[in-house]
Amino acid sequence: MPTVLQLTRSIVAPITRTRLFRRIAPIVLPTVEAVLGALSGGRLQLASLLVPSLVLHTVGARTGMTRDVHLMYTPDGRGRAIIAGTSFARDRHPGWTYNLLANPDASITVRDRTLLVHASPIPATERDAAWARIEAQWPGYRGYERDSGRIVRLFLLRPVAEPAGPHDGGVAAGDGPLDASSDRD
Repeated sequence: MPTVLQLTRSIVAPITRTRLFRRIAPIVLPTVEAVLGALSGGRLQLASLLVPSLVLHTVGARTGMTRDVHLMYTPDGRGRAIIAGTSFARDRHPGWTYNLLANPDASITVRDRTLLVHASPIPATERDAAWARIEAQWPGYRGYERDSGRIVRLFLLRPVAEPAGPHDGGVAAGDGPLDASSDRD
């Protein structure tokens, strides 16, 4: 039997694929997230009501300045996060993806906890599995890639305390700070 959260996602997800949402969301959502963050002392994100969410703190590829962006993430089941540079299906990659390519060491804030992470682009051979995991959480999300006309950049965020190695190594399943078991779902 589906949970209330799953039912809500199945209702809201199609709305996020409309042209109107894609036009308005890049303008409205960052402002709403900033206001909510300011009012809650950074403890609440609008997106976190429906999906696991984080604030990604990167170093600007051109400016060297710190940049923050609110993103949905998908736990990989091994304590790491998958993030997708969908940019609401726009035809250009979001700036944060350039930042991670230039400076893969970053930090994230999840549920009032800040973690240092290392970002790795997900290899082509692992993209379908990553998308399947993302779409299990948010149905139809890969449609943003199709509609954008570009290959969306996918990244795996690995906490720096985790030993480097292949994407399937490291912490045991369910033991990491970004696992679904620590989320409401």
